[in-house]
Amino acid sequence: MKGIILAGGAGSRLYPITQIITKQLQPIYDKPMIYYPLSLLMMMDIREILIISTPHDIPHFKNLLGTGNNLGINISYEIQQEPKGIAQAYIIGEQFINHDHSMMILGDNLFHGDFNNFRVAVNNQINNKQNIKAHVFAYPVTDPQRYGVVEFDKQSGKVLSIEEKPTNPKSNFAIPGLYIFDGTSCKRAKEITPSQ
Repeated sequence: MKGIILAGGAGSRLYPITQIITKQLQPIYDKPMIYYPLSLLMMMDIREILIISTPHDIPHFKNLLGTGNNLGINISYEIQQEPKGIAQAYIIGEQFINHDHSMMILGDNLFHGDFNNFRVAVNNQINNKQNIKAHVFAYPVTDPQRYGVVEFDKQSGKVLSIEEKPTNPKSNFAIPGLYIFDGTSCKRAKEITPSQ
């Protein structure tokens, strides 16, 4: 399984500090924010990781993380010219992914607590005895219009739709920015129509 950290975006809600340095490189407690999603991927035994960011910020990530050898991982980098979403990140990372399973995490999201559910999902995806194409994690919130929202079929648990910051949310389940996909993710990303 390969890991992808999507670390783009302007961080406009954090201006003026993010006009100087991207939010994923801002300190959270005692380390840059990017270390948290990177650590989660490492805890899932993912050792090949792609960081996707803006042309301006990639040199800063390279300066901080290098090749990842000092962490026991291999880090690659790709540029996303404009923030056009998760599907585009899979198109950009197609050569890196190379039909492998992948876990994508958004670089500005922090996870804490018991990671057993993540490990179970990773193992299920790798073993994939049920032909599962993807795992989308969700969390109930009181203000879903502020998040990416996933609508599930109440009986099967399958994803029916995903919308980014909808005016009229179809559910109250926010997507916390963590996804696991099978080896067809890049092909499927090319088939997706971007939301408006």
